[in-house]
Amino acid sequence: MKERVAIQGYIGSYHHEAANNYLGNEIEIVECDTFKTLAKSLAKGKVDKAIMAIENTIAGAILPNYALLTKYNLKVVGEIYLSIQHQLMVKKGQILEDIKEVRSHQMALLQCDKFLEKHPAWRVVNDIDTALTAKDIVEQELNGVAAIASRKAAEVYGLDILAASIQTFQDNFTRFFVLQREHNDYENFNKVSMRFSVPHKSGALVDVLNQIAECRINMDKIQSVPIIEKPWEYSFHIDITFEQKEQYYELLGKIARKLTDLEILGEYKLGKK
Repeated sequence: MKERVAIQGYIGSYHHEAANNYLGNEIEIVECDTFKTLAKSLAKGKVDKAIMAIENTIAGAILPNYALLTKYNLKVVGEIYLSIQHQLMVKKGQILEDIKEVRSHQMALLQCDKFLEKHPAWRVVNDIDTALTAKDIVEQELNGVAAIASRKAAEVYGLDILAASIQTFQDNFTRFFVLQREHNDYENFNKVSMRFSVPHKSGALVDVLNQIAECRINMDKIQSVPIIEKPWEYSFHIDITFEQKEQYYELLGKIARKLTDLEILGEYKLGKK
């Protein structure tokens, strides 16, 4: 049986592309309309894995997704860095002069604002998903309507690409987590995602960060997330990388008593950027 993999969005989306890049093409994609639906599907065992966007080089972190990891007890078993290349696509046979309207997800439209400014006569319309826009053009036989979506969407739905890589910033990357219900038993992991809280007092966080430096561990990311039941208090999500696992175990021993809460979200191999 094929491995069932949940993605947020539709066939042909960037989530779909990330899933294929990491897991190959011999998987069954399960479309989810929201990240919450994705998380619940994995937690309930309806799928084997899930692919979840966690941050973008332009838009930043997707904060609600950090909360979903903890709420549904999901484990990070890998990561993918995907170059987000937006393409302008239309129904076969249409040309640039035929376009009267451009549709896509709001974020994709914003990331292509410089290109769209060159075509002020086009009506720009927000849609719920990049790939769904491409799908609608085919299924509804829409003339004069263009989608901004991935090259994969154009391939899946048989659309013509009229302009390639139209995003304003070419170094546009999204980082995705590969999620399961249980940790993988990796022998050679070199990256860890964890969530922790510290006492609400001066210097508590700095003390933990100093221990990370003393163990010669690189902190790739730190993200504060509000603790809902404790106004003005925060938990911290960090990603750390290291050369030897012993450095990581040494760190855990040093910070255990300094924390009020600790959750290991995942131990996995560093993704290629």
